[in-house]
Amino acid sequence: MVDYVPANPWSLISVYMLYNVKYMRRPSPLSPLGEFEAMVLMALARLGPDAYGATIRREIEARTGRQLAISAVYITLDRLERKGFVRSRVGEPTPQRGGRRRKHYAVLSAGGRALGQTYRSFKVMVDGLERQFEAL
Repeated sequence: MVDYVPANPWSLISVYMLYNVKYMRRPSPLSPLGEFEAMVLMALARLGPDAYGATIRREIEARTGRQLAISAVYITLDRLERKGFVRSRVGEPTPQRGGRRRKHYAVLSAGGRALGQTYRSFKVMVDGLERQFEAL
């Protein structure tokens, strides 16, 4: 048996990587949400269609007691928008902000379905464990 050794070993790696990328599964539009993605969507659902980054951050911080970097909120909003779960729009300039515009976000129906699926999955897993959590 003779082993094949290409003149440039990187060419074999490149072919392998391209093959893997080509046949990777794309995530389902209703793929499970991460914990923080779910928190951002819940905050958006509570705040309504005029929510923006700072209000989303304050809502999550107030409810969870967790300190957040505003960049984490905006990165997550961008990811949710690319997934088709939220939409953004640029609002009108406000005088108290020196004429700067805010970017407002709203949950789309796909985002609501994904959040509902995540909630139902969580609820099924928690069912029957309430007493254990209350004892902690």
